[in-house]
Amino acid sequence: MPLETSSRVVQALASRGYNAEREAVTLIAESEAPDRALEAAVEAAPDDALVLTVAHVREALAADPVPDPPAVDGAPDGPARDGVADAGTDELADGSADPSAADDAAGSGRSDGRFSPEDPSVSSGTSAPNSPDVPAESPPETGGSAVGGRSPEPPVVSNDMTGQSTGTGAYEEFVGVFRDRYERLSGQLRGRVNHRPADSVEAMGGGADVEIIGLVNDIRSTASGHWLVELEDTTGTFPCLVMKDRDIADLVDELLLDECIAVSGTLADDAGIVFVDAIHFPDVPRTYRPSTADRHVQAALISDVHVGSQEFLADAWSRFADWLHTEEAERVEYLLIAGDMVEGVGVYPNQDDELDIVDIYDQYEAFSEYLKEVPGDMEIVMIPGNHDAVRLAEPQPGFDEELRGIMSAHDPQIVSNPAVVDVAGVSVLMYHGVSLDEVIAELPEEKASYDEPHRAMYQLLKKRHVAPQFGGKTRVAPEERDFLVIDEVPDVFHTGHVHKLGWGKYHNVLAVNSGCWQAQTDFQKSVNIDPDAGYAPILDLDTLDMTVRKFV
Repeated sequence: MPLETSSRVVQALASRGYNAEREAVTLIAESEAPDRALEAAVEAAPDDALVLTVAHVREALAADPVPDPPAVDGAPDGPARDGVADAGTDELADGSADPSAADDAAGSGRSDGRFSPEDPSVSSGTSAPNSPDVPAESPPETGGSAVGGRSPEPPVVSNDMTGQSTGTGAYEEFVGVFRDRYERLSGQLRGRVNHRPADSVEAMGGGADVEIIGLVNDIRSTASGHWLVELEDTTGTFPCLVMKDRDIADLVDELLLDECIAVSGTLADDAGIVFVDAIHFPDVPRTYRPSTADRHVQAALISDVHVGSQEFLADAWSRFADWLHTEEAERVEYLLIAGDMVEGVGVYPNQDDELDIVDIYDQYEAFSEYLKEVPGDMEIVMIPGNHDAVRLAEPQPGFDEELRGIMSAHDPQIVSNPAVVDVAGVSVLMYHGVSLDEVIAELPEEKASYDEPHRAMYQLLKKRHVAPQFGGKTRVAPEERDFLVIDEVPDVFHTGHVHKLGWGKYHNVLAVNSGCWQAQTDFQKSVNIDPDAGYAPILDLDTLDMTVRKFV
């Protein structure tokens, strides 16, 4: 098969055991006879070389030159060159909300907060992005675009718990992780309230003003329709009554068990209950201002690749990889993958019927081959998801050494779920997103839904914890510390899992759920999941503006 694109060149080199510099790939793809140029470059490389360099290719072309085609009348001498190709993608316009927008400001102009009305493939917010009436475009060949090499700064990862797991599942360890959660989140609230421990409040007289910080132990309604919220701290529990006619009653709808909040109020005459006047969340300060890169550089945010599924969109992935080799994508120096690299095995009932690759290790081998299509000079960071071959309980450590060896293309940083990644000075909190199912199930639709996954992410930022509720859909592993607490406010919050595309800004933090690379499976049909597949959010790290490219 002729080497028509840079991606094909990368695949051909990978099959011979070579990685390659980006400019080297471009030189081969642009030559008159790419197959011949590639073979000559491989011959010119030293026997112990693992990376094919520009010098190797230039040496090969000099020793075995390929003549330029004849000049066209009226055109300059040398190979004909087209303009920069758009890689066959439709681009959604900037999805960022105004930095001064309110908490629930959606990140794009469409009514559902997910897609811009400027996108010609979306009509009045009614057509799904992958609906039959939206024709997919075939990408032009990308070999005509010369690009320079990338030189990204390596990402710096923090909060990576890989190799630090100590939990055995003992009861005392669960007590310890919740105690750690309380101490750290209450510390974020103590600057706003004058906290008194539950046992001290019990000793106070009726009618006193009190402020309490605690984990939500119970939520129930009274016979009169009021709300009774029981808070627990390290000294005991205390009941707090939220009257149904108070403005703060709506906030009770946002509460999840085990999250940390503070209340201000007045003790009843018998000092047995607090009448709540205000509810405080750890939250992101409204004065927060994110950091940005000091140069124009971009990151691609993707998740849920699901290699091994019969519905994996291999063609869309190759279009994406081809586009990354174009001049238009020259500034995309980072690829952040938020989990579910493969489809996995035994994740849901009858999954075997929907697998294209039935062996989990073979799935990772195939994923590694697709990863080789990505330019070799990009920095890649990956976290696991619930379909990956790691424990399901969160935090999830990064992959074991055997899987890391399989996925060694481009030497990616493979870290835990969640993890915080500093990318060119921008802090990105990467979390796969299993707890989003719980948030969406528990909260009212206007505050959290699958159609607007970024709103559910706002709730996690507000609670400063990526998986607040224990004992439901999200499995939590006891560790020496709660790795799921959001200690420092991130500049960007990136999740996946729900296979829906959505983004927006919450108190100046950009929240992005990046969709997937898997078309709808039979199982997804059975649970009414209509995925947004084949999209790649591209983030400008110097402005935190974002565009979304479509490759289906």
